[in-house]
Amino acid sequence: MTTKTQQHITPELRQWIVAQAQAGHPAEAALQSMLASGWQEDVAIEAMESTLRTHLEAQAVAQGLPAATKVPDPGLEESPLYVDTGDRRVHVLQNMFNPRVVVFGNLLSDEECDALIALAKPRLARSLTVATKTGGEEVNADRTSSGMFFARGETEVVRRIEERIARLLNWPVENGEGLQVLHYRPGAEYKPHYDYFDPNEPGTPTILRRGGQRVGTLVMYLAEPEKGGGTTFPDVHLEVYPKRGHGVFFSYDRPHPSTRTLHGGAPVLAGEKWIATKWLREGRFE
Repeated sequence: MTTKTQQHITPELRQWIVAQAQAGHPAEAALQSMLASGWQEDVAIEAMESTLRTHLEAQAVAQGLPAATKVPDPGLEESPLYVDTGDRRVHVLQNMFNPRVVVFGNLLSDEECDALIALAKPRLARSLTVATKTGGEEVNADRTSSGMFFARGETEVVRRIEERIARLLNWPVENGEGLQVLHYRPGAEYKPHYDYFDPNEPGTPTILRRGGQRVGTLVMYLAEPEKGGGTTFPDVHLEVYPKRGHGVFFSYDRPHPSTRTLHGGAPVLAGEKWIATKWLREGRFE
């Protein structure tokens, strides 16, 4: 990479950056040293970011972790209060980086929530989970909701919401699984789990043929229970309350617990909870 003054990010510079990190020097101190030596700020920042990202990834793989991959990204670098998705102004309520969790408000209208529930009700059945040992589906005692799947773009409201999600998360519509609607009655829950597919399970290669690994999840709340039913992240002691019209997004760049994306649906204590879930894949989901 070069700038107008033809400053190059050399192998020697990358080696120096890694050496600074290994010696325990803060990234900001290394950056200031580069600026004092005459490096332009944009070149210095890119060199720091790309070098350290590559170094950390190599270290992770050397320790036996799966390689990281690109993930959906809502693009919140400038800390916006709102994201304009073209047809709706979505609020940014909370933004966490490790794990990557973003809470959105005003993601769905009341009318959209009601429409999804009405369309889903006649098709509800006991919720299944992906069986990574076989590549099929199975009843799981950890998941006691009922649910159904829409085909991608099945109705006008589903299509509109999917296009909004694609703009919000900067991820192609075709890389999303069909929208799933779930219904939780009192006592129903989904115990903590990961959404990615375990690469060590025998059925995972079959699952991955349909679009690759899952890399992100968006849970949208359609109806609020009176008590309970939050989305929990046990590793970071976070609970997102199921506010109607809101959504919680989280991504995972490698299929490994190091992403700290263990999550669950807490038991509904009173009332009923309705949610819509969109799982996002690496590639086109067929």
